[in-house]
Amino acid sequence: MKAIDIRNKYLKFFEKHGHTIIPSAPVIPENDPSVLFTTAGMHPLVPYLLGEKHPAGNRLTDYQKCIRTVDIDEVGDNRHLTYFEMLGNWSLGDYFKEESIAMSYEFLTKELQIPAEKLSVTCFAGDDDAPRDTISYECWKKAGIPDERIYFFGKDDNWWIAGEEGPCGPDTEMFYDTGKPACSENCNPSCGCGKYVEIWNNVFMEYFKSKDGKYTKLAQKNVDTGLGLERMTMLLQGKQTPFEIELFAPVMEKLAELQNQDFIQSRRIVAEHLRSSMMIINDGGRPSNVERGYILRRLLRRMTRHLNKLQINLEKLPELIDVSIEALQEMYPELLKNQQNIKNVMIEEKDKFMKTLAKGEKEFEKIVTKLKAEGKHKLDTQTVFNLYETYGFPPEMTLELAEENEMQVEMTDFDKLFQEHQAKSRMGSEAKFKGGLASNGEEETKYHTATHLLNAALKVVLGQHVHQKGSNITAERMRFDFSHPAKMTPEEKQQVEDLVNNWIAEELEVTAEEMPKEEALQSGAECMFIEKYPDRVTVYSIGEISKELCGGPHVKNTKELGHFKIQKEEASSSGVRRIKAILE
Repeated sequence: MKAIDIRNKYLKFFEKHGHTIIPSAPVIPENDPSVLFTTAGMHPLVPYLLGEKHPAGNRLTDYQKCIRTVDIDEVGDNRHLTYFEMLGNWSLGDYFKEESIAMSYEFLTKELQIPAEKLSVTCFAGDDDAPRDTISYECWKKAGIPDERIYFFGKDDNWWIAGEEGPCGPDTEMFYDTGKPACSENCNPSCGCGKYVEIWNNVFMEYFKSKDGKYTKLAQKNVDTGLGLERMTMLLQGKQTPFEIELFAPVMEKLAELQNQDFIQSRRIVAEHLRSSMMIINDGGRPSNVERGYILRRLLRRMTRHLNKLQINLEKLPELIDVSIEALQEMYPELLKNQQNIKNVMIEEKDKFMKTLAKGEKEFEKIVTKLKAEGKHKLDTQTVFNLYETYGFPPEMTLELAEENEMQVEMTDFDKLFQEHQAKSRMGSEAKFKGGLASNGEEETKYHTATHLLNAALKVVLGQHVHQKGSNITAERMRFDFSHPAKMTPEEKQQVEDLVNNWIAEELEVTAEEMPKEEALQSGAECMFIEKYPDRVTVYSIGEISKELCGGPHVKNTKELGHFKIQKEEASSSGVRRIKAILE
């Protein structure tokens, strides 16, 4: 069964059970500074998990494009992926454990025809914060899972929360028995030996964890589920790794055809990073030295290094992009539409990296010349690592050049230095997620509403060519990206600021109306990423000033916003400007 077939079966199954199919959100989150990328299906739905009404109803299902960055350096083994697709279904205050578990069991055993004896499940064991999940246990027994394949574990295994605060709750997880022999008498789904593979996670969100660590009950009970598509496809096809399924196989075969050195790990890295980078670029990402742009740069440069390791001519990169898009176009037709842009971004970054490598090679030559002049014929570990950290110069290239120059290389502590560097990088990525998903508190709500006023003011002052290209909101400030070819003059900035403050002073009502998406667009409502919205949408209007498709949250009246002040206006990328502003 192909990945697209599993995805379609999933969506149709839950649609049959009263769920509305909603589109995937972009991998680059809108209005959420707490994460670099969309990391889970529930991420774009947080306002609705906290009680806001979703225009598509209280039963939803979708596939969600996800990027997780903490394991970039692990990609190349037989299982880690940076980009993956998560299938999910949600109940927003509707059904709970009984119906969720019954539907999961039916989908796995009837739709996917997985033998029931291949399934084991885990439930929350209970602690001082929440009781033992006996309801899930009874539901699984009723479905047909025997006692000996139902396990209870604590928070580390069977409790889900994104970060340190936010909506959370116990979960029940489903595992597929691969048929591998047990590693010991105590082998169970929490074991990492590979016998049991997690395939689905149903989270029962009925709690909210605050910053001080206290758990309180949510106003509504929610169900949030996640099923990894690549992993499920691999298991159902009887493959050993995701790199053997149809989403990767054509690229892996092309790499094998082009390579002059055979390194399976390098082929996997190129295939995976190629796909991940395409998905980020497709959703508006660009390489840079900060935040998500840095992650994209890292992916592309690591991919380029391993193309070099395979001794593949880098001029073959456009051909590899074509092969990958052809393999993925049934799943993601938008890639075909953006094919040339994806090529342009990747080729430009590849060329920049090759210049970086050239700089590293020059630095290497300086070091070797100096050492030889001193009568030395050995590079120490710190030098090798400095070339890697400062110039992105791969240690294997240092070793090759050292051999050509009849130099020995001391590598004893390189792994230790690399692991320390890796830990710092990982901490940097995780810090973005540490605070949990973006808050929907009072200040963030004000700033979210202010972006609508700013967008409208920019159109008045600069022209109707202005469109929102992104935003980033915290409780302290807002950042707003918009299309405009030139730097704003001081007069233009003042005009925009004055307009926004005049509208705030007019105490304009903020109203919400649900309607079909096509009707909303015909009415003149503006939106960013139109494809991410379901067929039925919410349109927020601020008096006669602004009308936009949006997920919220918003204030009720502009008088709640206070005084708007632009702090800075600068370039964001080619043809895109950025405003940083505060509410006083």
